[in-house]
Amino acid sequence: MKITAFFIIGIMLAAVGILNFKGNILTVRYYNRRNVQEKDIPKYGKCIGTGCLTASFSLIISAVLELIFKTDVFDYLVLGGVLAGIAVMLYAQFRFNKGIF
Repeated sequence: MKITAFFIIGIMLAAVGILNFKGNILTVRYYNRRNVQEKDIPKYGKCIGTGCLTASFSLIISAVLELIFKTDVFDYLVLGGVLAGIAVMLYAQFRFNKGIF
């Protein structure tokens, strides 16, 4: 069940990350993108998309490895990937939105 959840959430997060990476930042809440200047939208989208893709790849890779090796050791991979993705998204928030909100 956990493997299925990791895989589905990873695929959905990857789709959102690809949209953001291409410059469509409408998936980001309004108050998190309201201070982003028009010229910085592509850069902001790439940063947010990179964070989403980092987190999603860690979920997908962990699900596949747990399916192959039948062990829960790869949960640390998810934790590391999600924390790295959040760090990249926070960097984008502070750099382009001048704060979290």
